[in-house]
Amino acid sequence: MSIISTNPIYSGKLKAMRQNAIREVLNERGVMNQDMLRRKLAGRGIHVAQATLSRDIRELKLLKGASGYELPKANGQEEDDTHPKIEGVIQNFAVRVRRAGNLLIVLTRTGGAQPVAASVDREEWEIVVGTVAGDDTVLIVCLDGERAAELQTRLESYIN
Repeated sequence: MSIISTNPIYSGKLKAMRQNAIREVLNERGVMNQDMLRRKLAGRGIHVAQATLSRDIRELKLLKGASGYELPKANGQEEDDTHPKIEGVIQNFAVRVRRAGNLLIVLTRTGGAQPVAASVDREEWEIVVGTVAGDDTVLIVCLDGERAAELQTRLESYIN
């Protein structure tokens, strides 16, 4: 289905078909990252560019947690149980925590940085100034070195 068309009606149908296929793939579970989703779609004959897939993920309001991408709740409201607890997210994705002054670096499995950073952000810890996530690395900025050391100990306890 790698047909390219400039006809907006046809393009809209392709988009709807592609997004329905994404929903079906996600119902099967185990889609940990965009590349895996792209490969599963390709297995169904749907070839999609990364930018298009990112747009679909945003439009579908997909959630990324410890078990990978998930569809949002039917009622459209984010409930407390929608997001996994930070302990589970760290345990599933984090590999190591390193500290330099007031900065923590959390090394994760490939594709694990976003759910780790989101979990830290959801905790709303006063000692955390902010987070920045790449693909497999999270930078956590703490208020000071002492608090960074405390948070490092806490996060490492979740890994072990």
